[in-house]
Amino acid sequence: MGLDIRIPLGLIFLIIGGIMAVFGVVTHSDTALYERSMGVNLNLTWGTIMFFFGLVMFLVGRRQRWQDDPVTPRPWERGGPPRH
Repeated sequence: MGLDIRIPLGLIFLIIGGIMAVFGVVTHSDTALYERSMGVNLNLTWGTIMFFFGLVMFLVGRRQRWQDDPVTPRPWERGGPPRH
C-alpha cells in the first residue's frame, strides 16, 4: 500500500511533543507561568506524553511498512552464501 498515516502522524506528535517538553524544562522555574494550573508544569507533562505517543506511532508504522514490503528483504533475511 502507499502511505501509512501512522508515520507522518507520529512525526507530528514527536516534533510538537518534543518542543512542548523542552519548553516545559526551560520554563520549569517560572512560577507565574504555571499559576493558573495550580503549579503543575503541563507543558512538560503533556509534551512528554505526546513525544512517547508519537514515538510509538512512528515505530509501529515503520515496522508495519517493513513487514509489508515483499521486495526489500529484512537485514537478517538477506542471506546469500556464507562468508569464510
